[in-house]
Amino acid sequence: MSKHVAMIYGGWSAERDVSLSTGREVSKALREKGYDVSEIDATRDLARQITSLSPKPDVIFNALHGRWGEDGAVQGLLEILNIPYTHSGVRASAVAMDKMSAKALFREHGLPCAKHVYVSRDDIKSGIALPPPYVLKPNNEGSSVGVEIILNDEEQQNMLARDWVHGDGVMQEEYVAGREMTVAVKNGEAMEVIEILTGNHAFYDYQSKYANGGSQHIIPADIPSALRTRVRDCAEQAYRALGCKGVARADFRYDPEHDRLAILEINTQPGLTPTSLVPDAARHEGMSFADIVAWMVEDATCER
Repeated sequence: MSKHVAMIYGGWSAERDVSLSTGREVSKALREKGYDVSEIDATRDLARQITSLSPKPDVIFNALHGRWGEDGAVQGLLEILNIPYTHSGVRASAVAMDKMSAKALFREHGLPCAKHVYVSRDDIKSGIALPPPYVLKPNNEGSSVGVEIILNDEEQQNMLARDWVHGDGVMQEEYVAGREMTVAVKNGEAMEVIEILTGNHAFYDYQSKYANGGSQHIIPADIPSALRTRVRDCAEQAYRALGCKGVARADFRYDPEHDRLAILEINTQPGLTPTSLVPDAARHEGMSFADIVAWMVEDATCER
């Protein structure tokens, strides 16, 4: 008999649309592989939604993105229900989603990070925060939701004059000029390095990622072999430091002028949309989209 996979997606985070796109692609691929798939658009009554399925799911494919879905909350629920699920467990998910906590862990393990602080609007106004150029990032969002690059004092004043969209506090990170790269890590082993060209966008923002924003994925990245090794090693170390499982993705900036590499974050549930990066990495290794999502199902565990 084929495995019964309950695919949870949608939800109510700021990344709902991304999750819906991931879910549609995953469901189609799993059915192609012969799995019995039940789709669940997650609500706050998710436990009932799952337990009302018959037969009981053998595996949960977690296609949620953003808060609640990838910050340890849903993972904890699935642990209680004792159903194997895809991607990382409670601890890795919670720490990776909290950018300041993840940075602290990366620094503890000797990984290269840009300068960063947790600040409020008043901190920036009073001048006790980092000076431009810097990047503002909500501490617990993904898909570049709410991210802003502030390159000079004029842009800072314009940002402060607008409604503050970042909540009470935000991670302020030194802007590292240069190239944007990413590495998917599967079961602890780094896949090929991808360079991201963002076209007319200043960085790999939400539009570049999901709205046909003109980004290009160069795989393999056109970089020296020594740099490729550095990036892949750093991705694997970050994956281990967090205790990730399944497939995760580490994002980097590289300043060629100063030969400076900085890890930005690890995404424990990277997107699986038509424009996402992990499918590109899988194809480069000879795995179809259906192959990689089927691998995730077979890799699913509980009590991580």
